[in-house]
Amino acid sequence: MSHPDQINLAASSEFIALCQSQVALLTQGLGSTWSAVYLTERLAEGTDAKLTPVLVYPSQSTVWQRARSLTILPTMKLSPRLLVGSPEVTPVATVSQEWQEEYTNGQQQVVLPLIHEEMVVGLLVTGRLDREWNEEETAHIEKIARTLAIACLLDRGSTWYQQQFSSSQKMRSLERNRLDDLLHQLRNPLTALRTFGKLLLKRLLPGDKNQKVAQGILQESNRLQELLAQFEESLPTESPMLGVAPNSNSGQFLLPGNSLSLEPVAIREVLDPLLPGAEEIAKDRGIDFLVQIDGNLPKVRANGKALREVLSNLIDNALKYTDSGGIVEIEAGDELSNWQSIVIRDTGYGIPLADQPRIFHRHYRGVQASGNIFGSGLGLAIAKELLEQMQGKIELISPNGVSKVWPGSTFIISLKTVP
Repeated sequence: MSHPDQINLAASSEFIALCQSQVALLTQGLGSTWSAVYLTERLAEGTDAKLTPVLVYPSQSTVWQRARSLTILPTMKLSPRLLVGSPEVTPVATVSQEWQEEYTNGQQQVVLPLIHEEMVVGLLVTGRLDREWNEEETAHIEKIARTLAIACLLDRGSTWYQQQFSSSQKMRSLERNRLDDLLHQLRNPLTALRTFGKLLLKRLLPGDKNQKVAQGILQESNRLQELLAQFEESLPTESPMLGVAPNSNSGQFLLPGNSLSLEPVAIREVLDPLLPGAEEIAKDRGIDFLVQIDGNLPKVRANGKALREVLSNLIDNALKYTDSGGIVEIEAGDELSNWQSIVIRDTGYGIPLADQPRIFHRHYRGVQASGNIFGSGLGLAIAKELLEQMQGKIELISPNGVSKVWPGSTFIISLKTVP
Protein backbone atom coordinates (compact mmCIF):
# COMPACT_ATOMS: atom_id res chain seq x y z
CA MET A 1 0.00 0.00 0.00
CA SER A 2 1.45 3.34 -1.05
CA HIS A 3 2.16 6.06 1.48
CA PRO A 4 0.28 9.38 0.97
CA ASP A 5 3.57 11.16 0.30
CA GLN A 6 4.45 8.77 -2.53
CA ILE A 7 1.37 9.17 -4.70
CA ASN A 8 -0.26 12.06 -6.55
CA LEU A 9 -2.92 13.76 -4.48
CA ALA A 10 -4.77 16.88 -5.52
CA ALA A 11 -4.78 19.75 -3.03
CA SER A 12 -8.09 20.19 -1.26
CA SER A 13 -10.10 23.40 -1.25
CA GLU A 14 -9.28 23.80 2.46
CA PHE A 15 -5.54 23.71 1.77
CA ILE A 16 -5.87 26.20 -1.10
CA ALA A 17 -7.84 28.51 1.19
CA LEU A 18 -4.99 28.31 3.72
CA CYS A 19 -2.48 29.13 0.96
CA GLN A 20 -4.56 32.18 0.03
CA SER A 21 -4.56 33.43 3.61
CA GLN A 22 -0.79 32.97 3.91
CA VAL A 23 -0.13 34.74 0.60
CA ALA A 24 -2.37 37.57 1.82
CA LEU A 25 -0.08 37.89 4.86
CA LEU A 26 2.94 38.08 2.57
CA THR A 27 1.30 40.69 0.35
CA GLN A 28 -0.43 42.89 2.91
CA GLY A 29 1.87 42.41 5.87
CA LEU A 30 5.30 42.21 4.25
CA GLY A 31 4.77 44.05 0.99
CA SER A 32 5.42 41.07 -1.26
CA THR A 33 4.91 41.84 -4.97
CA TRP A 34 4.38 38.28 -6.09
CA SER A 35 4.04 34.89 -4.41
CA ALA A 36 3.44 31.31 -5.44
CA VAL A 37 2.99 27.96 -3.72
CA TYR A 38 4.25 24.89 -5.57
CA LEU A 39 3.53 21.30 -4.58
CA THR A 40 5.39 18.20 -5.67
CA GLU A 41 3.46 15.95 -7.99
CA ARG A 42 5.37 12.88 -6.88
CA LEU A 43 7.89 11.96 -4.22
CA ALA A 44 8.77 8.45 -5.37
CA GLU A 45 12.30 7.36 -4.52
CA GLY A 46 14.73 7.68 -7.39
CA THR A 47 12.67 10.09 -9.48
CA ASP A 48 12.56 13.86 -9.74
CA ALA A 49 9.71 15.59 -7.95
CA LYS A 50 7.97 17.78 -10.47
CA LEU A 51 6.56 20.99 -9.05
CA THR A 52 3.11 22.28 -9.93
CA PRO A 53 1.80 25.71 -8.86
CA VAL A 54 -1.39 25.49 -6.79
CA LEU A 55 -1.61 29.22 -6.00
CA VAL A 56 -0.12 32.17 -7.89
CA TYR A 57 -0.32 35.90 -7.07
CA PRO A 58 -0.80 37.92 -9.16
CA SER A 59 -2.36 35.27 -11.40
CA GLN A 60 -1.87 37.17 -14.67
CA SER A 61 1.91 37.40 -14.31
CA THR A 62 3.80 35.53 -17.02
CA VAL A 63 6.56 34.73 -14.59
CA TRP A 64 4.58 31.75 -13.30
CA GLN A 65 4.12 30.25 -16.72
CA ARG A 66 7.89 30.24 -17.19
CA ALA A 67 8.43 28.96 -13.67
CA ARG A 68 6.68 25.71 -14.55
CA SER A 69 10.06 24.35 -15.60
CA LEU A 70 11.20 24.46 -11.98
CA THR A 71 11.93 20.96 -10.64
CA ILE A 72 13.30 19.70 -7.35
CA LEU A 73 15.62 16.76 -6.86
CA PRO A 74 14.69 14.85 -3.68
CA THR A 75 18.04 13.05 -3.52
CA MET A 76 19.90 16.37 -3.03
CA LYS A 77 20.42 18.04 0.32
CA LEU A 78 18.06 20.90 1.06
CA SER A 79 18.77 24.07 2.93
CA PRO A 80 15.90 25.50 4.98
CA ARG A 81 16.62 29.04 3.79
CA LEU A 82 17.48 29.80 0.19
CA LEU A 83 17.72 32.81 -2.10
CA VAL A 84 17.51 32.46 -5.85
CA GLY A 85 20.76 33.68 -7.36
CA SER A 86 22.82 32.79 -4.29
CA PRO A 87 25.22 29.81 -4.25
CA GLU A 88 22.83 27.93 -1.91
CA VAL A 89 20.07 27.55 -4.47
CA THR A 90 21.98 25.13 -6.71
CA PRO A 91 21.58 22.00 -4.50
CA VAL A 92 17.85 22.61 -4.23
CA ALA A 93 16.38 23.58 -7.55
CA THR A 94 17.16 24.02 -11.18
CA VAL A 95 15.67 27.17 -12.67
CA SER A 96 15.68 28.17 -16.32
CA GLN A 97 18.44 30.75 -17.10
CA GLU A 98 15.93 32.96 -18.96
CA TRP A 99 13.65 33.02 -15.93
CA GLN A 100 16.48 34.06 -13.60
CA GLU A 101 17.74 36.82 -15.86
CA GLU A 102 14.32 38.36 -16.46
CA TYR A 103 12.86 38.21 -12.97
CA THR A 104 15.71 38.36 -10.47
CA ASN A 105 17.44 41.50 -11.77
CA GLY A 106 17.01 44.18 -9.11
CA GLN A 107 14.41 42.19 -7.21
CA GLN A 108 14.69 40.22 -4.04
CA GLN A 109 13.11 36.79 -4.30
CA VAL A 110 12.96 34.14 -1.56
CA VAL A 111 12.57 30.46 -2.39
CA LEU A 112 11.86 28.21 0.58
CA PRO A 113 11.21 24.47 0.45
CA LEU A 114 8.03 23.34 2.18
CA ILE A 115 9.74 20.84 4.40
CA HIS A 116 8.73 19.05 7.59
CA GLU A 117 10.90 16.42 9.28
CA GLU A 118 13.06 16.12 6.15
CA MET A 119 9.99 15.57 3.97
CA VAL A 120 9.82 18.04 1.09
CA VAL A 121 6.34 18.63 -0.31
CA GLY A 122 6.82 21.79 -2.34
CA LEU A 123 8.19 25.33 -2.53
CA LEU A 124 7.13 28.79 -1.43
CA VAL A 125 8.33 31.57 -3.73
CA THR A 126 7.84 35.23 -2.90
CA GLY A 127 9.50 38.50 -3.91
CA ARG A 128 9.20 42.28 -4.03
CA LEU A 129 10.66 45.20 -6.00
CA ASP A 130 11.50 47.98 -3.56
CA ARG A 131 13.86 46.51 -0.95
CA GLU A 132 15.64 43.49 0.35
CA TRP A 133 14.16 41.23 3.01
CA ASN A 134 15.50 41.83 6.50
CA GLU A 135 16.13 39.08 9.02
CA GLU A 136 12.80 39.52 10.86
CA GLU A 137 10.81 39.39 7.61
CA THR A 138 12.69 36.33 6.42
CA ALA A 139 11.98 34.56 9.73
CA HIS A 140 8.29 35.34 9.25
CA ILE A 141 8.38 33.88 5.73
CA GLU A 142 10.03 30.76 7.09
CA LYS A 143 7.19 30.34 9.60
CA ILE A 144 4.67 30.60 6.76
CA ALA A 145 6.61 27.94 4.82
CA ARG A 146 6.58 25.60 7.83
CA THR A 147 2.85 26.16 8.30
CA LEU A 148 2.18 25.33 4.66
CA ALA A 149 4.40 22.22 4.83
CA ILE A 150 2.59 20.80 7.86
CA ALA A 151 -0.79 21.69 6.38
CA CYS A 152 0.12 20.00 3.09
CA LEU A 153 1.17 16.79 4.80
CA LEU A 154 -2.03 16.74 6.85
CA ASP A 155 -4.08 17.46 3.74
CA ARG A 156 -2.42 14.69 1.78
CA GLY A 157 -2.80 12.28 4.65
CA SER A 158 -6.49 13.06 4.99
CA THR A 159 -7.09 12.65 1.26
CA TRP A 160 -5.11 9.42 1.19
CA TYR A 161 -7.04 7.92 4.10
CA GLN A 162 -10.32 8.90 2.49
CA GLN A 163 -9.25 7.15 -0.71
CA GLN A 164 -8.16 4.08 1.23
CA PHE A 165 -11.44 4.02 3.14
CA SER A 166 -13.40 4.25 -0.10
CA SER A 167 -11.31 1.48 -1.63
CA SER A 168 -11.80 -0.65 1.48
CA GLN A 169 -15.56 -0.13 1.36
CA LYS A 170 -15.65 -1.20 -2.30
CA MET A 171 -13.61 -4.30 -1.47
CA ARG A 172 -15.87 -5.17 1.44
CA SER A 173 -18.91 -4.73 -0.76
CA LEU A 174 -17.37 -7.06 -3.35
CA GLU A 175 -16.54 -9.63 -0.68
CA ARG A 176 -20.10 -9.37 0.66
CA ASN A 177 -21.47 -10.08 -2.82
CA ARG A 178 -19.24 -13.13 -3.11
CA LEU A 179 -20.33 -14.32 0.33
CA ASP A 180 -23.99 -13.86 -0.58
CA ASP A 181 -23.41 -15.98 -3.69
CA LEU A 182 -21.72 -18.70 -1.64
CA LEU A 183 -24.51 -18.74 0.96
CA HIS A 184 -27.08 -18.99 -1.80
CA GLN A 185 -25.21 -21.95 -3.31
CA LEU A 186 -25.06 -23.65 0.10
CA ARG A 187 -28.81 -23.47 0.62
CA ASN A 188 -29.67 -25.78 -2.28
CA PRO A 189 -27.59 -28.82 -1.27
CA LEU A 190 -28.57 -28.26 2.37
CA THR A 191 -32.27 -28.31 1.46
CA ALA A 192 -31.68 -31.46 -0.58
CA LEU A 193 -29.85 -33.10 2.34
CA ARG A 194 -32.76 -32.38 4.68
CA THR A 195 -35.22 -33.74 2.14
CA PHE A 196 -33.23 -36.96 1.67
CA GLY A 197 -33.05 -37.38 5.45
CA LYS A 198 -36.83 -37.03 5.80
CA LEU A 199 -37.50 -39.45 2.94
CA LEU A 200 -35.05 -42.00 4.35
CA LEU A 201 -36.65 -41.75 7.79
CA LYS A 202 -40.14 -42.34 6.32
CA ARG A 203 -39.04 -45.41 4.34
CA LEU A 204 -37.34 -47.16 7.24
CA LEU A 205 -39.45 -49.61 9.21
CA PRO A 206 -39.91 -49.06 12.93
CA GLY A 207 -37.06 -50.65 14.84
CA ASP A 208 -34.69 -50.54 11.87
CA LYS A 209 -31.13 -50.11 13.12
CA ASN A 210 -30.63 -47.36 10.51
CA GLN A 211 -33.27 -45.18 12.16
CA LYS A 212 -30.59 -43.47 14.25
CA VAL A 213 -28.50 -42.79 11.17
CA ALA A 214 -31.42 -41.14 9.36
CA GLN A 215 -32.31 -39.15 12.46
CA GLY A 216 -28.70 -38.02 12.73
CA ILE A 217 -28.68 -36.83 9.10
CA LEU A 218 -31.89 -34.87 9.65
CA GLN A 219 -30.70 -33.47 12.98
CA GLU A 220 -27.35 -32.28 11.65
CA SER A 221 -28.90 -30.78 8.50
CA ASN A 222 -31.34 -28.86 10.71
CA ARG A 223 -28.40 -27.67 12.77
CA LEU A 224 -26.58 -26.52 9.63
CA GLN A 225 -29.65 -24.64 8.47
CA GLU A 226 -29.96 -22.96 11.86
CA LEU A 227 -26.29 -21.92 11.85
CA LEU A 228 -26.64 -20.64 8.29
CA ALA A 229 -29.66 -18.53 9.27
CA GLN A 230 -27.80 -17.13 12.28
CA PHE A 231 -24.80 -16.33 10.12
CA GLU A 232 -26.93 -14.47 7.57
CA GLU A 233 -28.54 -12.42 10.36
CA SER A 234 -25.12 -11.45 11.68
CA LEU A 235 -23.80 -10.20 8.34
CA PRO A 236 -23.35 -6.41 7.95
CA THR A 237 -25.96 -4.64 5.87
CA GLU A 238 -25.38 -2.39 2.88
CA SER A 239 -25.77 1.34 3.57
CA PRO A 240 -25.86 4.00 0.83
CA MET A 241 -23.97 6.43 3.08
CA LEU A 242 -21.64 4.13 5.02
CA GLY A 243 -21.19 1.25 2.61
CA VAL A 244 -21.16 -1.89 4.75
CA ALA A 245 -22.68 -1.26 8.18
CA PRO A 246 -22.98 -3.64 11.16
CA ASN A 247 -26.24 -5.54 11.49
CA SER A 248 -28.21 -4.84 14.65
CA ASN A 249 -28.76 -8.61 14.99
CA SER A 250 -25.05 -9.44 14.98
CA GLY A 251 -25.11 -10.14 18.71
CA GLN A 252 -27.53 -13.04 18.12
CA PHE A 253 -24.99 -15.06 16.19
CA LEU A 254 -23.44 -17.86 18.20
CA LEU A 255 -19.77 -16.91 18.17
CA PRO A 256 -17.30 -15.99 20.90
CA GLY A 257 -17.34 -12.26 21.56
CA ASN A 258 -21.08 -11.84 21.10
CA SER A 259 -23.37 -11.56 24.10
CA LEU A 260 -25.29 -14.72 25.07
CA SER A 261 -28.64 -14.79 26.79
CA LEU A 262 -28.49 -17.13 29.79
CA GLU A 263 -31.38 -19.13 31.23
CA PRO A 264 -32.01 -22.37 33.15
CA VAL A 265 -31.00 -25.25 30.89
CA ALA A 266 -31.49 -29.00 31.38
CA ILE A 267 -28.26 -30.79 30.48
CA ARG A 268 -30.03 -33.88 29.16
CA GLU A 269 -32.13 -31.80 26.75
CA VAL A 270 -28.94 -30.43 25.22
CA LEU A 271 -26.90 -33.64 25.36
CA ASP A 272 -29.45 -36.27 24.30
CA PRO A 273 -29.82 -35.11 20.65
CA LEU A 274 -26.01 -35.33 20.24
CA LEU A 275 -25.71 -38.92 21.43
CA PRO A 276 -27.25 -40.96 18.56
CA GLY A 277 -24.92 -39.50 15.94
CA ALA A 278 -21.90 -39.88 18.25
CA GLU A 279 -22.86 -43.51 18.95
CA GLU A 280 -23.00 -44.32 15.24
CA ILE A 281 -19.63 -42.66 14.60
CA ALA A 282 -18.11 -44.59 17.52
CA LYS A 283 -19.59 -47.87 16.25
CA ASP A 284 -18.24 -47.24 12.76
CA ARG A 285 -14.75 -46.62 14.16
CA GLY A 286 -14.78 -49.52 16.60
CA ILE A 287 -14.84 -47.30 19.69
CA ASP A 288 -16.82 -48.10 22.86
CA PHE A 289 -19.13 -45.16 23.58
CA LEU A 290 -20.29 -45.00 27.18
CA VAL A 291 -22.78 -42.55 28.67
CA GLN A 292 -23.46 -42.18 32.39
CA ILE A 293 -25.82 -39.32 33.18
CA ASP A 294 -27.73 -38.94 36.44
CA GLY A 295 -31.48 -38.75 35.85
CA ASN A 296 -31.96 -35.95 38.41
CA LEU A 297 -29.41 -33.39 37.32
CA PRO A 298 -30.17 -29.80 38.37
CA LYS A 299 -30.58 -27.21 35.66
CA VAL A 300 -27.59 -25.02 34.92
CA ARG A 301 -27.39 -21.36 34.01
CA ALA A 302 -26.38 -21.42 30.35
CA ASN A 303 -27.30 -20.81 26.74
CA GLY A 304 -28.69 -23.97 25.17
CA LYS A 305 -27.23 -23.42 21.72
CA ALA A 306 -23.82 -22.44 23.09
CA LEU A 307 -23.71 -25.45 25.42
CA ARG A 308 -24.62 -27.73 22.51
CA GLU A 309 -21.71 -26.25 20.52
CA VAL A 310 -19.31 -26.83 23.43
CA LEU A 311 -20.37 -30.45 23.97
CA SER A 312 -20.41 -31.17 20.24
CA ASN A 313 -16.82 -29.92 19.86
CA LEU A 314 -15.54 -31.93 22.83
CA ILE A 315 -17.30 -35.16 21.81
CA ASP A 316 -16.12 -34.75 18.23
CA ASN A 317 -12.51 -34.28 19.41
CA ALA A 318 -12.71 -37.32 21.70
CA LEU A 319 -13.94 -39.53 18.84
CA LYS A 320 -11.47 -38.04 16.35
CA TYR A 321 -8.36 -38.68 18.46
CA THR A 322 -9.26 -42.14 19.80
CA ASP A 323 -8.20 -45.26 17.89
CA SER A 324 -10.26 -48.36 17.25
CA GLY A 325 -10.65 -50.41 20.42
CA GLY A 326 -10.56 -47.31 22.59
CA ILE A 327 -13.20 -45.80 24.85
CA VAL A 328 -15.03 -42.47 24.86
CA GLU A 329 -17.11 -41.78 27.93
CA ILE A 330 -19.52 -38.99 28.87
CA GLU A 331 -20.40 -38.62 32.51
CA ALA A 332 -22.53 -36.18 34.49
CA GLY A 333 -23.44 -36.81 38.09
CA ASP A 334 -23.00 -35.24 41.50
CA GLU A 335 -23.41 -31.53 42.04
CA LEU A 336 -20.56 -29.87 43.93
CA SER A 337 -20.83 -26.44 45.64
CA ASN A 338 -23.49 -25.12 43.26
CA TRP A 339 -21.52 -26.29 40.22
CA GLN A 340 -22.53 -29.06 37.86
CA SER A 341 -19.85 -30.81 35.86
CA ILE A 342 -19.92 -32.75 32.61
CA VAL A 343 -16.95 -35.00 31.90
CA ILE A 344 -15.82 -36.10 28.42
CA ARG A 345 -13.14 -38.74 28.76
CA ASP A 346 -11.22 -40.74 26.14
CA THR A 347 -8.37 -43.19 25.81
CA GLY A 348 -6.89 -41.42 22.81
CA TYR A 349 -3.56 -39.86 21.96
CA GLY A 350 -3.67 -37.36 24.78
CA ILE A 351 -2.22 -33.85 24.85
CA PRO A 352 1.50 -33.46 25.64
CA LEU A 353 2.34 -31.34 28.68
CA ALA A 354 4.29 -28.92 26.47
CA ASP A 355 1.13 -28.19 24.43
CA GLN A 356 -1.29 -27.84 27.31
CA PRO A 357 -0.63 -24.16 28.21
CA ARG A 358 -1.67 -23.13 24.65
CA ILE A 359 -4.24 -25.79 23.79
CA PHE A 360 -7.13 -23.33 24.18
CA HIS A 361 -5.51 -20.73 21.90
CA ARG A 362 -7.13 -20.18 18.52
CA HIS A 363 -5.56 -22.20 15.67
CA TYR A 364 -3.06 -23.88 17.97
CA ARG A 365 -2.84 -27.67 17.43
CA GLY A 366 0.56 -28.43 18.91
CA VAL A 367 1.93 -31.86 18.09
CA GLN A 368 -1.28 -32.77 16.25
CA ALA A 369 -0.50 -30.21 13.55
CA SER A 370 2.10 -32.61 12.15
CA GLY A 371 -0.28 -35.59 12.21
CA ASN A 372 -2.67 -36.90 9.58
CA ILE A 373 -5.89 -35.93 11.39
CA PHE A 374 -7.47 -32.80 9.96
CA GLY A 375 -8.29 -29.96 12.34
CA SER A 376 -8.47 -26.17 12.46
CA GLY A 377 -7.37 -25.65 16.07
CA LEU A 378 -10.60 -23.75 16.80
CA GLY A 379 -12.82 -26.26 18.59
CA LEU A 380 -11.28 -26.01 22.06
CA ALA A 381 -10.81 -22.24 21.77
CA ILE A 382 -14.47 -21.75 20.86
CA ALA A 383 -15.57 -24.09 23.66
CA LYS A 384 -13.54 -22.18 26.27
CA GLU A 385 -14.71 -18.75 25.12
CA LEU A 386 -18.37 -19.80 25.03
CA LEU A 387 -18.10 -21.32 28.49
CA GLU A 388 -16.55 -18.14 29.85
CA GLN A 389 -19.48 -16.17 28.43
CA MET A 390 -21.77 -18.49 30.39
CA GLN A 391 -19.66 -17.93 33.54
CA GLY A 392 -18.49 -21.52 33.23
CA LYS A 393 -15.05 -23.09 33.08
CA ILE A 394 -13.18 -25.97 31.45
CA GLU A 395 -10.34 -28.12 32.77
CA LEU A 396 -8.01 -30.58 31.06
CA ILE A 397 -6.41 -33.71 32.50
CA SER A 398 -3.93 -35.51 30.26
CA PRO A 399 -2.66 -38.16 30.68
CA ASN A 400 -5.75 -39.33 32.53
CA GLY A 401 -4.57 -42.80 33.52
CA VAL A 402 -7.58 -44.61 32.01
CA SER A 403 -5.62 -46.55 29.39
CA LYS A 404 -2.37 -48.45 29.73
CA VAL A 405 -1.63 -47.92 26.03
CA TRP A 406 -2.51 -44.29 25.28
CA PRO A 407 -2.29 -41.20 27.54
CA GLY A 408 -5.93 -40.20 26.99
CA SER A 409 -7.59 -36.85 27.75
CA THR A 410 -10.31 -35.78 30.13
CA PHE A 411 -12.16 -32.49 29.73
CA ILE A 412 -14.31 -31.29 32.60
CA ILE A 413 -16.75 -28.47 31.96
CA SER A 414 -18.50 -26.85 34.91
CA LEU A 415 -21.54 -24.57 34.97
CA LYS A 416 -23.35 -22.89 37.85
CA THR A 417 -26.55 -24.61 38.90
CA VAL A 418 -29.88 -22.81 39.14
CA PRO A 419 -31.20 -22.62 42.71
